[in-house]
Order: sequence, then structure tokens, then C-alpha cells
Amino acid sequence: GNGIGRCPKEKLYKSYIELELQMREFDRCRQLYEKFLQFNPSCCTTWVKYAELETILGDVDRSRAIFELAINQPIMDMPEVLWKSYIDFEIGQEDYEKARSLYEKLLERTQHVKVWISYALFELNSEENGAADRCRGIYQRANNALKKVEAKEERLMLLESWRDFEIQQGGEKLDSVQRLMPRKIKKRRKAQNDDGTDGGWEEYYDYIFPDSEENMPNFKLLQMAKKWKKQQSSI
Repeated sequence: GNGIGRCPKEKLYKSYIELELQMREFDRCRQLYEKFLQFNPSCCTTWVKYAELETILGDVDRSRAIFELAINQPIMDMPEVLWKSYIDFEIGQEDYEKARSLYEKLLERTQHVKVWISYALFELNSEENGAADRCRGIYQRANNALKKVEAKEERLMLLESWRDFEIQQGGEKLDSVQRLMPRKIKKRRKAQNDDGTDGGWEEYYDYIFPDSEENMPNFKLLQMAKKWKKQQSSI
């Protein structure tokens, strides 16, 4: 105890907690976790391990309270680990409404494609009535959200996951997903070296979605009009 007071280092905390666990001094473990988190409140793994200890000890409410405190910290080193652990905890408690609520909260903070896919698969695996329809609904929401931010590669990843789901469901609605799939085309663009000098031209792949502006008949004309308007406003 004195060693931690004088020199609060992570390895020291972890070794003390391990020792108290072996001795089954759980109240001492709690005190150490509290001090550890005062020392470094941004460490996700500490929050998760503290919550897991309470779950093992059968105190579900206390575990949930720790997770709630954790997700409301202003800075976290690995937030994705924390959120996944909290969602997995609620799934383990078979509290699917709480798990849904957490996914919705998480999507207010990030629109990452992996969160959307995880949410869709959670609905599929919940085995509740209407699971497949809810899963499909999440894929549809995700597709619209990623379309708005023009996250092309992420959107392709989502559509591939959605396609696999529809194949698994028997393929009745597969065509509607196939119609959303993009064309892959090769393009060229000006490259720049690290020092800012001209790097010539480089080839890259782009994805053109059927419902994107780029696929509209008058896209090039619209682009030229926008460019002209911008030039006029800067004169």
C-alpha cells in the first residue's frame, strides 16, 4: 500500500491487484481499482477488468454502474474495447434492449462501418421474433448513413456483409442489395512527394455507386457549372 502511495505506477497497481485477488481480498481489490482509475481514468482495460470483477462476484448492478462511468469519461485510450465489453456484458445478461440502447448511443459518437455491421449481426443473433427484419433494417440505415458521408470503401464493406446476410436468408431479397453494389473503376490523379514537389501521376481505384451523383447523366455538366459558380464568387 505504501509503495503505491509513493509511486503510482501501472505495473505496481496491477501486481497489487493480482496479489489481493489471489488472497480473495475483494474489498481491497475494489479500493485498488478506485485508486488506479483516479491515477489513470483514461485506461479502458482497467475499467473493463474492474467491471468484470464485479460480474464474477455476482454484483451486476455495480458492474453496470462501472461501465456507465467509464463510457462517460472525456478521454479514453481504446474506446472501442470499452464499448464492445459493455455491449457484450449486456448480451451476457440477456438484456437485449439495453444492448440496443448502447449501440444507438455509440452510433451518436461514431458512424464506423464495423459498429453498424456488429449492430446488424447482434440483431440477427438475438434470435428474437423479427430478428432478420431488424437486422435488414440496420443494414438499410447504415447504407443511407454511409452514403451521406461518401465513405465509399466502408459502404462497399457494409454491402458485402449485407449481401452475405441475404444469401444466408435464402436469397429472396438478394437482388435489392446487388443493385446497390458499385462499379470498380481505375482512375488517375496527380501525386505529390513528401517534400511537396510534383510526383507525377498515380493510378487508383474508385467505386461508383448506382445512386451516386457521379452516375447521373449530367454529372460532368453539373461539375463544370459548380466550378464556374465558384470562380465567379471569388472574383
